Amino acid sequence: MAAGRLGRAVVTCLLLCINRFITLDYFSLLEEMEQRRIGARRERRNWFVFVFVLEVLWRGASAQIRYSVQEEVQVGTVVGNLAKDLGLDKSALKERGYRVVTGSSDPFFQLNQDDGILYVKKTIDREEVCERSVPCLINLKTMLDNPLEIHYVTVEILDINDNSPVFLEKEKHLDIFESALPGARFQLQAAKDHDVGQYSVHQYKLSHNEYFRIEIKDRGQDRKIPFLILQKQLDRETVAQHKLRLTAADGGKPANSGSIDIIINVLDVNDNSPVFSKDVLTVSLNENVPMGTVVFQVNATDPDDGANGELVYSFGDEVDVKLMELFDIDANTGEIKVTGEIDFEESISYEIDIKASDKGPVPLTADKSVIINVVDVNDNAPQIEVTSLFTSIKEDSKIGTTVALISVRDLDSGLNGKVVCSIDQDVPFMLSPSLQENMYAVVTKSRLDREMISHYEVTITAHDAGEPSFSTKRTINVVASDVNDNSPEFSLTPYTFYLNENNNPGASVFSVRASDRDEGDNALISYHILRDANVDSKLVSFLNMNSETGVITALKSFDFETVKSFQFQVVATDSGSPSLSSNVTVNVFILDQNDNPPVILYPVNSNGSAEGVEEIPRNVNAGHLVTKVRAYDADVGYNGWLLFSLQQVSDHSLFGLDRYTGQIRTLRSFTETDEAEHKLVVLVKDNGNVSLSATATVLVKVVEPKEAFAASDVKSSAKVDEDTDVTFYLMITLGSVSVLFIISIIVLIAMQCSKSPDYTSKYLQETNYDGTLCHSIQYRSGDKRYMLVGPRMSIGSTIVPGSHANTLVLPDRRRPSEEVGWRSEFSSMLP
Repeated sequence: MAAGRLGRAVVTCLLLCINRFITLDYFSLLEEMEQRRIGARRERRNWFVFVFVLEVLWRGASAQIRYSVQEEVQVGTVVGNLAKDLGLDKSALKERGYRVVTGSSDPFFQLNQDDGILYVKKTIDREEVCERSVPCLINLKTMLDNPLEIHYVTVEILDINDNSPVFLEKEKHLDIFESALPGARFQLQAAKDHDVGQYSVHQYKLSHNEYFRIEIKDRGQDRKIPFLILQKQLDRETVAQHKLRLTAADGGKPANSGSIDIIINVLDVNDNSPVFSKDVLTVSLNENVPMGTVVFQVNATDPDDGANGELVYSFGDEVDVKLMELFDIDANTGEIKVTGEIDFEESISYEIDIKASDKGPVPLTADKSVIINVVDVNDNAPQIEVTSLFTSIKEDSKIGTTVALISVRDLDSGLNGKVVCSIDQDVPFMLSPSLQENMYAVVTKSRLDREMISHYEVTITAHDAGEPSFSTKRTINVVASDVNDNSPEFSLTPYTFYLNENNNPGASVFSVRASDRDEGDNALISYHILRDANVDSKLVSFLNMNSETGVITALKSFDFETVKSFQFQVVATDSGSPSLSSNVTVNVFILDQNDNPPVILYPVNSNGSAEGVEEIPRNVNAGHLVTKVRAYDADVGYNGWLLFSLQQVSDHSLFGLDRYTGQIRTLRSFTETDEAEHKLVVLVKDNGNVSLSATATVLVKVVEPKEAFAASDVKSSAKVDEDTDVTFYLMITLGSVSVLFIISIIVLIAMQCSKSPDYTSKYLQETNYDGTLCHSIQYRSGDKRYMLVGPRMSIGSTIVPGSHANTLVLPDRRRPSEEVGWRSEFSSMLP
């Protein structure tokens, strides 16, 4: 590294000397040019040599490095190691003042003088620094002093796909004539993307349609211009507007995109002639009609738009002048009006040519002939007379029952006096002709249903055969009277009710409701409970029902713990003759309330109070099961979910209670200072909204192991006295198991006595111990294990029935330096 610095110093000195020499040579050349003004070729050669030597020597004294970094990288990102790449001594960088020379107060890069690494000082946005210039270069100049060194660093900012293509407008409207030919091109707005290269706009996509496609013209420098190409003839009368979506996507992965909605309005051309709505236009006109009467309105349509679709009506060129005196046509509406006197005897018909023209630049026309037939006048209307009428008829009347008798007449003669009667309504009645002319009977043609329609307005129409025909209408009212043909209907079937237990006796609990579509007495409903010999008959006897309102009251208070649900039937009967009835099933579910406190099952003494005494040896370990408080709650759900807690305890550090199971266990071993008797009061409460509770008292007596064994024997003998009714076979089984157990214990004791005792017992302090091993045996029902207590064993020595081979385990009581223990396994069955 030192050799490199020395070489650069030598080159710098050499550069200065040669520069001075060349400068002197340059002035001598100028003087020679002034004197001789010749040797132009030599002058150019000297200048070339000067520039070449200057560039070579300058490169020896300076260097240029090029790095690249992506835009938007985090501040502190390493750009490059200048010290390493330029071969500089890192230890001299700070001493020589290695720095970046820049004119900006907030440069993008920072040079660490300790290690010569170039870092990113602030976030760089390529589009802000270089816009669309490619490549995006930031030139830096680094400088060292003593000796002076200048190095040029170029950092290329690489683009990332952080910009999406954007259209200047969200929506573009194009107007295209429907006469445009396929292949017509329409330039669209190009999308702008601030990214360059592969991240600029690469493609355009047009939404699927059958009329247009998209073509792209590439103009270089990331400029792709989309053109809309018409590929199918437009028809404004078919589709007047096309909605397309143009999407521009860049070349990123994944690609970013932007879109613009293109709305194409199809402009109309006059390419459709008017068309009349009817092929044959024939109209009849009565004689003697007043002037201004509209005879007919011709109607033509033109699917073109604007003036091309606006129509003007007129008479044809060949229409007679006399017709123009009798009729006139409205140019805008096409109405043909009477302007003169129409006489049937002068002419029975007229034929007029009508022309419809549009208002296009070159109008298109259509012709149609209108035939007007003059009709003779019929100036008398028929008359209807009701000779007999039954205003009310039962709804169950037979088909063909007569309701009314009518007669008709017309003062005209011929066809104008011939009368025809009819009932044009959709009613269950019809006209039946009589043998006498112009006489009719109104009879039923179908069954009546008062519940559907109770009142009918029957309109009878009589019209003559004249042209035009005159008609007369007469309305008669018919009432359908009710019969009892509908049974009561309940609003629900079945009914389901939920009733809280402990309801108030005599209070209404629920109600049922039925309706009858009949009227009067036929719709008057009474209720009663159907009482039969089913399983719920006893419960139903405690219900009372209001026969008029259907309200049901309970005569007693229901208990969820006694009955949870029951079912009965209610009968609804109308007052018709004969009466009709229907029944419905009612399901009643009793909802539980927290009305039962917890009941203590154990401990319970002979007086029935929740108190008990438990005796445990003093040598039990932590976690020993003292007893288990058992309780139950007759309620269900949260009302019956019980939790246990210690309400009172003499020593909180000695006993613990499981709040869910009620088990009481020791929290630690007993010490000599612990009292011999402890009182525990256990609180048992449910989880009802208003919780109920009970307490149990457990008196725990701590006894010595022998006393515990004696107490166990007393309890066992008492239990034997109570179980005198056990079968003979059970006694034999228990005796056999006991004998096997005793034999196993004797064998175990004999094996233990045969071994030389090499450890001391805390219970054996005499020096003249003769080796006799006496044990007291205690069976602990709480832990379901036997305890052997004696001079050579601690109270904690146990036989665990739960082990695979019924292992008798004696805890090691030896000194820490000794490991003497014994384990004997036997296969006897343990209770």
